[in-house]
Amino acid sequence: MRWIRTAAALVAVFALALLPAAPAAAAPGPVVVLSEAEGGKGGEITVSGSGWKPGALLMLLVCGQAVPGKGVIGGTNSCANTEGRAATVDARGAFSVRLPVAEPPKPCPCVVHVAGVTGQEDAVDREFSVAGHPTAPLPEASGDGRLAVLAAVRLDGSGGLLTWFGAPPSREIVFTVGNLGSAPVKDPVFQVGSSHGVFAPQYEERQWRGTIDPGRKALVRLPVELTAGAHGDYQVSVRYAGKVLVEQPWGVGRPWGVTLFWLLLAVVVPAALFRIGMAVVDRVRPASAAPPRPLSRPRPLARLRTRAPDPARRDPGDDESTAALPWFSPDSAPSAPESSPTTKGHA
Repeated sequence: MRWIRTAAALVAVFALALLPAAPAAAAPGPVVVLSEAEGGKGGEITVSGSGWKPGALLMLLVCGQAVPGKGVIGGTNSCANTEGRAATVDARGAFSVRLPVAEPPKPCPCVVHVAGVTGQEDAVDREFSVAGHPTAPLPEASGDGRLAVLAAVRLDGSGGLLTWFGAPPSREIVFTVGNLGSAPVKDPVFQVGSSHGVFAPQYEERQWRGTIDPGRKALVRLPVELTAGAHGDYQVSVRYAGKVLVEQPWGVGRPWGVTLFWLLLAVVVPAALFRIGMAVVDRVRPASAAPPRPLSRPRPLARLRTRAPDPARRDPGDDESTAALPWFSPDSAPSAPESSPTTKGHA
């Protein structure tokens, strides 16, 4: 009977192996929980969450004109940005923060909007009622595709060495859009512009490749470039279908490399011109302007009286143009004339 029990156990093991495996449970997404579903201006609620990426930085806002699942119409322009809060996800993927209740610039329906800033791009909206805040119906969706900004806007990128020397600064403006219409939007064309001071933005067309189905959202990245040597405070705007979707400030540093270049140029060029001028003066200076040669050393008087100068033993300091003096040898000296005798008594 023992072998019968062994055979039955083997049959059971093979039967379990042939059964289809149960589908693995899907990983839960980010979760946001509110301590209160309604609050008045000046109060506070506790916003907690789980299932987020550890170390991610989150932004929490009270937004109007929004519905969970459809996003915030108008993006962060419909939110109480000054009363927002930031939270950092802990190692377990959870967070908890106190959020002040504020009235958003748009009417309700309102939500508490939680979006990842760094480390995670997810966004979660939870329905919330602001007591005393006006309520208005959402804009009706047309039969065409209609895009609206759903998440925070940011500028990605940084300047390099060439930008420090005056090259055109460039960035990427990143934002999330959702299709609130009833038709898909394929390869939408956005207009990106930048303005400085009181000047109006100059828009350029940027096409985004992709299709956004109704009720779906997509992350859009569009390049932005300023003129060479630009610096100061700029405003980047994105327009679609004649309507401004997002506006993002951009502070551009001064290209100090250009200033350093001009300072070096102001020192090097005058020094080089001075050296060239001195070289030209040295070449065109006349020969008569050369310094005079030193005078020759006088000969001793005793030496001059004893003998005539010998050209072979002439002193190097003597001038070649000096003529020899007319000295005579002892044998060639002229004799004195004989005096005639005086005749005494000559009359």
